[in-house]
Amino acid sequence: MSAEQRRLFEETLTEDEASLQAQLDRLREEAAGEATAKPKAPPRRPRREALPAHLRRVEHRHEPDNTNCPTPDCGAPMTRVGEDVSERLDIVPAEFFVHRHIYGKWACRCCQTLTQTPAIPEVIDGGIAASGLLAHTLISRFADHLPYYRQETINARSGVHTPRSTLAAWAGQAGAALEPLYDVHKRFVLGCRVLHADETPVALLDPGAGKTKRAYVWAYARSHHDPTPGVVYDFCLGRGAQYPVGFLAGDERTGLGRWAGTLLTDRYGAYDTVLDARVYPDRMAAACVAHARRKFDELAKAGASPLAEEAIRRFANIYEIEGELSGLPDDERQAVRRELAKPLWGKLKTWLELERRLVADGGPTAGAIDYTLNHWPALSRHLDDGAVPIDNNHLERQIKPWAMGRKAWMFVGSELAGQRAAMVMSLVQSAKLHGHDPWAYLRDVLQRLPTQLNSRIEELLPHRWQALASCEPPSQ
Repeated sequence: MSAEQRRLFEETLTEDEASLQAQLDRLREEAAGEATAKPKAPPRRPRREALPAHLRRVEHRHEPDNTNCPTPDCGAPMTRVGEDVSERLDIVPAEFFVHRHIYGKWACRCCQTLTQTPAIPEVIDGGIAASGLLAHTLISRFADHLPYYRQETINARSGVHTPRSTLAAWAGQAGAALEPLYDVHKRFVLGCRVLHADETPVALLDPGAGKTKRAYVWAYARSHHDPTPGVVYDFCLGRGAQYPVGFLAGDERTGLGRWAGTLLTDRYGAYDTVLDARVYPDRMAAACVAHARRKFDELAKAGASPLAEEAIRRFANIYEIEGELSGLPDDERQAVRRELAKPLWGKLKTWLELERRLVADGGPTAGAIDYTLNHWPALSRHLDDGAVPIDNNHLERQIKPWAMGRKAWMFVGSELAGQRAAMVMSLVQSAKLHGHDPWAYLRDVLQRLPTQLNSRIEELLPHRWQALASCEPPSQ
């Protein structure tokens, strides 16, 4: 069985155990008899959160048919003294509707001239899909991870026939239209002097071999402490150093210069080439502390080393300080780190060096200690720069949609499809980082792109985007 199948089996086993335990407990209580049973307090009903205030409310008024007093020999009119209100959440399934653009023709009978408003430019010229449907197709595919065949079935329930080939063609054309915006977004993300970097595997269809091969999505994000977040993805055929080297080398076509700054990674070997001081003297390496801690955590869970528990406790003290600094400016964060966290790091290093002398070479405990000590300058880089995060968890959260998506897609159909997915997800995920509804953002961008001047395309970037009133969805 695969890992996913085993996980389903374990979940079912857990449910069965809980059900059997509940039945046994009930039988034991019944066997004990009512005489020994203690009266139980009435169960407390969980407090339900109020329904979101922005949702549309449909009021239903319920009043008695007769508002006269029902008491015999009275019958006087009663006075309304209040009301009870209950709310229930409901939903209307997705509604397809048609935009009818009617262009009037005006002719001068004297001059024999004809005047008519030019047709509104669309992303897909001559197609039937409006920007809202294109955005819905992209969001369903790249944010909700629905394959095209499932979208086809869902749309058919509303009486609309959209073959999967048509949906794929729409996504391809819309993705091509978003490429200039993606290039500008990449320039924005790489404009940060502190950058997260990580990579994750995806399956790529290999038609000639009749199977799939492994490709990779490389992800880069502005610092977790940067007030203007952003993430950009790059679909690549491999995991070699040439891919991040090429991505960070700049692009003369888009006016992007070579990136310089501090790169926060998990210390995968390919990044050594990217951060080679002989070639890139303007780059510095920072390492993810969570990766170092994770090695001790694995030992503690396996019960393989008493030393691991102490290491985790020391890392916890460091993270406790770091958790209180998230809202501070970079200079203040650096000052507090030096005052409170730096002494803890010094004690941690001294302790690890002493313990390493007592641990045999070649074991997992020695490996965890060696990893931490060998990467010590990069692991403690954040102490010297308040803009550098302590770990790479921020970017790992931005990679999570790819991990969810590859379970639904199973594989990427082609290299071009992977690049298109990277472009769309870069914009969608960055829009979510800024609190935008991804569908509203993409719908507006796709509607405005055909007429947007290249000199003003930055206005459509997720961190600068503001919806136009004319782009708001129609009210129900």
